[in-house]
Amino acid sequence: MGITLCATMPIFMPDQSNCDKLATLLGTCAPAKSWQMLYLNTVLYIAAFGAAGIRPCVSSFGADQFDENSPHYKSHLDRFFNFFYLSVTIGAIIAFTMVVYIQIKHGWGSAFGSLALAMGISNAIFFVGTPLYRHRLPGGSPLTRVAQVLVAAFRKRNTPFSCSELIGLYEVPGKRSVIKGSGKIEHTDDFRCLDKAALQLKEDGPVPSPWRLCTVTQVEEVKILLKLLPIPACTIMLSLILTEYLTLSVQQAYTMNTHMGLLKLPVTCMPVFPGLSIFFILTFYYTTFAPLARRLTGHPHGASQLQRVGLGLALSVLSVAWAGGFERYRRNYANDHGFEALFLSPMPNLSAYWLLIQYVLIGVAEVFCIVGLLEFMYQEAPDAMRSVGSAYAAVAGGLGCFFATILNNIINGITGNEIEGKQPWLSQNINSGRFDYFYWLLTVLGIINFFVFLFFAKRYKYRVRNTS
Repeated sequence: MGITLCATMPIFMPDQSNCDKLATLLGTCAPAKSWQMLYLNTVLYIAAFGAAGIRPCVSSFGADQFDENSPHYKSHLDRFFNFFYLSVTIGAIIAFTMVVYIQIKHGWGSAFGSLALAMGISNAIFFVGTPLYRHRLPGGSPLTRVAQVLVAAFRKRNTPFSCSELIGLYEVPGKRSVIKGSGKIEHTDDFRCLDKAALQLKEDGPVPSPWRLCTVTQVEEVKILLKLLPIPACTIMLSLILTEYLTLSVQQAYTMNTHMGLLKLPVTCMPVFPGLSIFFILTFYYTTFAPLARRLTGHPHGASQLQRVGLGLALSVLSVAWAGGFERYRRNYANDHGFEALFLSPMPNLSAYWLLIQYVLIGVAEVFCIVGLLEFMYQEAPDAMRSVGSAYAAVAGGLGCFFATILNNIINGITGNEIEGKQPWLSQNINSGRFDYFYWLLTVLGIINFFVFLFFAKRYKYRVRNTS
């Protein structure tokens, strides 16, 4: 709602009288006033906080609705994450088509207003269904438990495991752990330094402070979070590539013919094609890919979660490599046909639908990588920390956006020189820039990232859950 007001009330908008298409692209429009930027940043941060609360929890909450004791639990869970991401993709497709159409015909205010209305309706439906949901018992703040383990381990860092005052590793009696909604976790030998948080000494007393003595299960929770960390970290590269596509591919499309027969597709709708490829892949996943992959791998779901993540990362590398090759062809075509300075004029004989190849590849990569990652993080995270596991995936996506901005600034700073008149790789004039070099740089980084992922994926051992 706040962004809708920003787009509809003139008081919140800078002067637009001399802000045409070229001025917008070159960044020469009248700047916003400081208080206008303060208001805009405030509502954007509110939206970001809202999304931060939804994204890590909605997938975990949905998966919690399935009964773990059901013989079809894993297959149901696998299908849920596919359909969950399918619904997210349908939302993105609507955003890039219907909302863009509303914006073109009726302006930004109507576009944001339609989104506010849709969000209000979805919230109402969610709250109406609240009595029907299965709810896990809240296990307290997972961040507090992590902090307790780190503090307790630090306090006893100088205590040897063979200390004469040692009683043993602390754990509560019975089948259930002290953490509500969580079963006990067997002790492992990984990250032995953290075990010191569970060293029970005579001086701890009969009622020890949780900041001095933690249970084995609590320590193992932290170990699991640490072991999981490299996997989502390797998916940051995929998010970075996706972020670059949202801007660079649109700039490419501006220079190309976007007609499809008599229909001219708005350039801003081009990012809909990764969403469409995701939609079709997920729709036919169980009738095409899963049976074929099952024959090759013998895995009941076609591929394990880490195999799907790895396949997605490999396809993202292939996508950006193709993007570099095609951009080189597009740039040479533009310069050979007199369009070097006409970077806002579409070339009538070069179709923008060549971009569909990289869009489809990155869409398929997103399906395998993100869906596999969500399922992996949910199943491998501790019982009372599943939302934290899902948050890992969301944080990886956010870091990809940040790193894309940092990388762009570094590349422009290194490759451009205003004094010498040297254009940076990511020049506003795409025909004099070198987007192809930048795509190939991403290809090299993606290959390195893929082999790093293989290293950690081969070392990772799936959890064996205690069913007692």
